[in-house]
Amino acid sequence: MDWLNYHHLKYFWIVAREGSFSRASKALNLTQPTLSKQIKSLEEFIGEPLFIRKGSGLELTHVGKLAQDYANDIFQLGDEFLSNLKGLESGRPKKLRVGSSEFLPKLVCHRILRPVLKSDPPIRIHCEEGPTDRLLAELSIQHLDLVLADAPISGGISVKAFNHLLGECGISFFATDETANKLSAPFPACLHQAPMLLPSDDTALRRSLDSWFKKANILPSIVAEFHDSALMKVFGRESAGIFPAPSVVEDEVCREYGVRVIGSTEEIKESFYAITVERKLNHPIVMTLVEEARTGLFGKKLKD
Repeated sequence: MDWLNYHHLKYFWIVAREGSFSRASKALNLTQPTLSKQIKSLEEFIGEPLFIRKGSGLELTHVGKLAQDYANDIFQLGDEFLSNLKGLESGRPKKLRVGSSEFLPKLVCHRILRPVLKSDPPIRIHCEEGPTDRLLAELSIQHLDLVLADAPISGGISVKAFNHLLGECGISFFATDETANKLSAPFPACLHQAPMLLPSDDTALRRSLDSWFKKANILPSIVAEFHDSALMKVFGRESAGIFPAPSVVEDEVCREYGVRVIGSTEEIKESFYAITVERKLNHPIVMTLVEEARTGLFGKKLKD
């Protein structure tokens, strides 16, 4: 009986991930001819080509896509096995590797992860922030256990991953006393022509806000737009304008930035997701985190 060479499969997996032999050879510290020979051996064993050249890059064949799906599962299980072994080592804390989308408010991220800090035995959190696409790539090669985001992954994403809704909440508007005292009309009419700090227009929240403003005949005076929600709140703290944030963290926003709530609406909903490579969650720490967020932070029992 012939056995699959898992070294060859790992090399194929890295080439598929990197999209070229040159980048994969650098990642693996191998020469391109050596790497090409390994992939050729795998193709000969399978009896089908795995790649076709397209321009200056590579494209997976139908069999190549199938092989990539299986390789994802195989190496994920291997990483889980090693991770579980490490967790058994005496005195060594388990680790949860989390990616936080750059658009996810940091206060919400903290509230979602806060239960992990109280775990006994302790769990060490490794948290990195960045563009969702990059975090999903890290997730696909098991460098992350989950990605937290304010929007689900779409069908156009090449990474095989699954959305797990944590919950949703309305939006509140905040301002310092100095800014709020200049408003004369009741909410939400007071937002018309008021100085406004908004998230950048490539975010789901901004699109929802623009739609709501239009429906309510509100034309805010936009002072600044932000890619970083924390920076937006800092400007708000300095009385630069009114800013929105998820209602679920109202108390934290008021306390940390010295502002008060101008008004809230449930007509705008912001949703939050845990994205994993598991269709059905089985990572015990992630399962606990998701359950705590759904029943505690967002206060609603949900099923995948």
